[in-house]
Amino acid sequence: MTLASAIPARPPLWLRLFYMVPVFGWIARDTAEKGEENLYYGIALVLSLWGISILTFGIPGLFIPALAMVPLIFALLIVIAWG
Repeated sequence: MTLASAIPARPPLWLRLFYMVPVFGWIARDTAEKGEENLYYGIALVLSLWGISILTFGIPGLFIPALAMVPLIFALLIVIAWG
């Protein structure tokens, strides 16, 4: 048994850069390393930000984020249909 085997592998650069993003990176790191209960806080964060945009900007605050999610949902449907 060597001491070198106890050293954890360093995450890739893109992952370390993503973890440096103030709010979303912190939530992603907590979800990846500690557990999935932080995922619910992330979902609440996104829904709260969407609600704040609706209160601030009105109808465009409702429609523009929904239109921005169209490519994501389209890609998700392709992945689901792919099998």
